[in-house]
Amino acid sequence: MTTFTSSAVPTVGAPESAPSGTARAPLRDRVTAFVEEQVVPQEQRLDAGGPTAAATLAELRAAARAAGLWALPLPVELGGQGLPFADYVRLAEAEGASDHGPRALGSAALLDVRMLQRHCADRVRATYLERLVSGELQAAYAMTEPDTPGTDPAMTATKATAEPDGSWTLTGRKWFVSGAADADLVTVLARTHGTAPSREGLSLFLVPTDSPGFRVLRELPVLGVGGQWEIAMDAVRVPADHLIGEPGRALAIAGERLQLGRTLRCLRWLGQAERAFQLMCDRARSRTQSRGPLADRQLVQQHVFESLLAIRSTRPLVHKAATLIDAGHDARVEAGLAKVAAARTLQQVADAAIQVHGAAGLGPDTALPALLRMGRMARILDGPDELHIEAVARRVLR
Repeated sequence: MTTFTSSAVPTVGAPESAPSGTARAPLRDRVTAFVEEQVVPQEQRLDAGGPTAAATLAELRAAARAAGLWALPLPVELGGQGLPFADYVRLAEAEGASDHGPRALGSAALLDVRMLQRHCADRVRATYLERLVSGELQAAYAMTEPDTPGTDPAMTATKATAEPDGSWTLTGRKWFVSGAADADLVTVLARTHGTAPSREGLSLFLVPTDSPGFRVLRELPVLGVGGQWEIAMDAVRVPADHLIGEPGRALAIAGERLQLGRTLRCLRWLGQAERAFQLMCDRARSRTQSRGPLADRQLVQQHVFESLLAIRSTRPLVHKAATLIDAGHDARVEAGLAKVAAARTLQQVADAAIQVHGAAGLGPDTALPALLRMGRMARILDGPDELHIEAVARRVLR
């Protein structure tokens, strides 16, 4: 069996019903084994979407609960396991070796739960938080709009109008909203006052997707694969207490969320780069040509070296960003460096692994096409590389 990662973490207790061997295993080993043995074999079914994917995901979540691996970084009082963020960081690579790992293991809700816990009204927390942690509800985040630059929230056109009873009416469109078709709640960035390109007057709202006027318009396949959606809000009425934080404070809350979200993505991209690296090494050792095994060829050895160098160089950057975020410090420079480095690393290593596999790396028998696709997407997701390069350079030069 190919092992995606090898770093160890201290043993964390398993549920009382777990076998003694499982209880003694380090938590990272248990997460790695779950992703390898249960999530990875189901990736094609999960990628397909629809009822089959939903049923498969439900089975995996039940298995994660039975294994004592459900919602590891989420609060105990909400049904999670309360693993400190610093410890969860050391598991996120293993969990993210499959793009479906965080959803299957219940940690995908971390960003939404943290945001709502810190910035929402008591009734909203009581209504939604436990159900998000349990997996009963799904949430999505909608910021980018079809007719405005996704990296410039000051151009947001979606409007939120205050009503006499304190509620809000939202009108606008968003696109590239991950998981919108299955979401029960969508966090929406909207303008409560002012006009573009002002950065003032931007607010966040928690919008139930069963609200009248909320519509999923179409799926937006990314490099041929679904999961992203365009949505519309036609005079959607949102209760007053579904405003997240104070009016006009969206960018501060979104910035807090984005720093954490980018760092988590980087950890997962590292896990996927490690997976591609191991596939490349396995291929180099097992594939023999008339002139001997691929592993003896210097150009193959160069692919291995450059890929390992990229992974080992990127990992400290990502963990530095995570450490600063966990301590409550400004991590904008470190998160920007980590985001660009991790995206490049995933694309580079997946590309090298495909080259070593030859034609087999282009087909459906390995995860490499999906890993390469994610590597290319990573250079645009959460802001393109160019945005982070400029932002980091500006801060350093100041």
